Amino acid sequence: MEQKRPDFQVPPLEDWQPEGRGAGKLKIFFGYAAGVGKTYAMLEAAHRARDSGVDVVAGYIGPHTRPETMALLDGLELLQPKEIECRGTLLREFDLDGALRRRPQLILVDELAHTNAEGCRHVKRYQDVQELLHAGISVYTTVNVQHLESLNDVVASITGVTVADRIPDHVFDSASQVEVVDLEPADLLERLRSGRIYGERRAGSAMARFFTEKNLAALREIALRRSADRLERAPNLEGERVRSAEHIMICLSGAPTNARVIRTAARMAEAFHGAFTALYVETPALAGQSEAEHGRLQANLRLAEELGARITTAYGEDPAVQIAEYARISGASKIVLGRSPQKKNPFLPGKSLMDRLGELAPDLDIYIIPDQPRQKRRLTAPHRERFSLKDTLKTLGILTLCTAVGYLFKGLGLTSSNIIMVYFLGVLMVSMVTTGRSYSLGASVFAVLIFNFFFTYPYFTLMSDPSYIATFAVMLAVALLSSSLTTRIKRQAILSAHKAYRTEVLLETSQKLQKAEDAEAILAVSAAQLGKLLERDLVLYPVEEGRTLLEARAFPISGDGDLSDCLTGAERAVAQWVMQNNKHAGATTNTLPGAKCLYMAVRGSDRALAVVGIAIREGRKPDAFEKNLMVAILDECGLALEKEQMIRAKRKIEETARQEALRANLLRAISHDLRTPLTSISGNAGILMEGSSILDDGKRRELYCAIYDDAMWLINLVENLLSITRMEDGTVRLNMQPELLEEVFQEALAHLDRNAGRHHISVELEDDLLMADLDARLIVQVVINIVNNAVSYTPEGSCIVLSARRTGPEILVRIADDGPGISDEAKGRLFDMFYTADNARGDGRRGLGLGLSLCKSIIAAHGGAISVTDNQPHGAVFCFTLHASEVNAHE
Repeated sequence: MEQKRPDFQVPPLEDWQPEGRGAGKLKIFFGYAAGVGKTYAMLEAAHRARDSGVDVVAGYIGPHTRPETMALLDGLELLQPKEIECRGTLLREFDLDGALRRRPQLILVDELAHTNAEGCRHVKRYQDVQELLHAGISVYTTVNVQHLESLNDVVASITGVTVADRIPDHVFDSASQVEVVDLEPADLLERLRSGRIYGERRAGSAMARFFTEKNLAALREIALRRSADRLERAPNLEGERVRSAEHIMICLSGAPTNARVIRTAARMAEAFHGAFTALYVETPALAGQSEAEHGRLQANLRLAEELGARITTAYGEDPAVQIAEYARISGASKIVLGRSPQKKNPFLPGKSLMDRLGELAPDLDIYIIPDQPRQKRRLTAPHRERFSLKDTLKTLGILTLCTAVGYLFKGLGLTSSNIIMVYFLGVLMVSMVTTGRSYSLGASVFAVLIFNFFFTYPYFTLMSDPSYIATFAVMLAVALLSSSLTTRIKRQAILSAHKAYRTEVLLETSQKLQKAEDAEAILAVSAAQLGKLLERDLVLYPVEEGRTLLEARAFPISGDGDLSDCLTGAERAVAQWVMQNNKHAGATTNTLPGAKCLYMAVRGSDRALAVVGIAIREGRKPDAFEKNLMVAILDECGLALEKEQMIRAKRKIEETARQEALRANLLRAISHDLRTPLTSISGNAGILMEGSSILDDGKRRELYCAIYDDAMWLINLVENLLSITRMEDGTVRLNMQPELLEEVFQEALAHLDRNAGRHHISVELEDDLLMADLDARLIVQVVINIVNNAVSYTPEGSCIVLSARRTGPEILVRIADDGPGISDEAKGRLFDMFYTADNARGDGRRGLGLGLSLCKSIIAAHGGAISVTDNQPHGAVFCFTLHASEVNAHE
């Protein structure tokens, strides 16, 4: 029975940070019974660690009555236990949150297999220890051999005592060190008699039941063997455990003895160093299992998971066929089954599951674990089908129709064998149109009786002619067989439809995740597909890269679904714990089981990328197959999120590389092209300072003009650099206003290069009131750059024409010159940054290659396009488009 823990608290996230530590180390002091000295040995080791400079805290030490053991607590820092009131009793438990806040290097936690009281975060103490290890805190702890899960039934068979507190074997095997604390059984019994372990009354009871010399010797042998086996289970030098070709498989069920089968198979898998698989075959008959059977099935499933089994599910009518087929596909070499006493039917003898498996899979080694119940088990009543008036009317209607057709055939002179076929057809129709097997079976019996009553002589009597008894028996057998086969096929079709639907959802999930563009879309798709598959309400918590849990997003199945109970602070705290520890928690788990939702992490390679909460209401716990599907969808979501993060990181790296290349090109271009104007300015200024008295006015003015031209070129260069930097960074904000193009052109012509006066520049507008939506400051800079470019690359006296005309919703601006033109090779790269079409000119400094690139960026920001074409008969034409603006005549 799963424990209910309605009250739970989760510490703030910052209390869990391991402060840069790696995972902690676990050391187990292992014994075969209470009283051998495990706690004493642990405390001695703690003193040695403290003396060597390790920060040691005694987190929890069991309440012993042994003075020599309690004396070893002197000199150690004690962590105050957590007091919890449970059913009127004040219990003292290990304070996990206090240990995480104190964060020592080493902490002592006695009794690893202890079950915590209600109100603790975890159901088991070993889960507290795992959280401490995850936080980077090393742990010393104690455990007895009877507390290991795989050995529980072995110990119970030896001692007759079933131990309730158990730990999974992987916890024991994952320990960094296991120190066996051994004591001769005779010495242990002497300690027990002297009252050094239990009080007088309890010691007498223990010696009569558990602490017998025979039991202790057997437990000691098991403990020593298990310690030796652990060395074989340790990883190899490459960090991986060597596995053999053996593959052990078991079948999960709700039988009370299935737990024994699972433990036996787990021990075999460890002994053979092989793989371990637990197969659950879901058949239509299991739909009617009782609540007790379903609860045992879930408990057995969790047990198999704890013992390291890989859970898988198969659908089918015949378990033997499904088991044999899966064993063949997966390569299983051995199968472990339980055997229960079965009633033999002398009239309908059938082969057992073991016999059928032996026929279907002759190469498979089958191990049978006998059932040894302590009390006679009452067989669960079969599932009762609900009475349906609709199905009853369908059955009566079909039989009535068959009778009417029978009278028609009789009137036509057809033989009774034809009428029998009509009733066979009617039975098949009943099997197809009704939902329960009882209707088809009843139709088979009634079909025989109706045929006998209406169509055999003497009429309107039952079984009056003995010669028809064989006919009726054959007819009944055929009807029963055909109805049973039809019902089975229909149920198989239903199972196949469910399986096909779930497979379709998985495929659809994969396709949609591939099309999702960002993390938000990926999470939305995953939540929608989970809700579609499970038909449950969901809560999703995205996680930022800084490992911060964002606000929850609710995904109810129905539009008016209320998820307020799943969005409380306590529920968020559970999701926060899942994010930090990258493990499942909440309802149906042993960590914070009082939560309303089952919280599962969307796992990446090294951390949780999101947390999904699945509402568990009305006792609807997800079965093994649903959990497998949930994990599959969440794993796909994690892969998609990691892929999206890698794409974003790649884009960021590419953008950084592009910015670095731009910066390098700018520095290289500036360092080369600034040298000439700066040298000219400094040289001309030096001549003016040293020889101003010997220079005539004309020469002096020429030098002043040269200095001015170089300074203006530098100013324009700096303006272009600042503008293109803002455009590249995306910091430019357009101030779009309706502007007259005539005013824009006039403003641009007023700020042209001084050499523009040596050319013929004119403006041609089809309408003086032609207006466009634009940022005047930027478009003026575009016109200046293009006209200055024409001034620089055309001979003196050339004609430069600025024109504009409306073409639909746009305005086309043309700046044409009659210079030498631009080659076809240069046209394709003319608007690239740092490209110059004529580097051979003497004033090559004026070809830095930023002006036209800036023009392209500005026009693109306005939603237009820019291009260059040839002018006829020679020259070049630069064209760009702007969005036209309507003119209000009243203004």
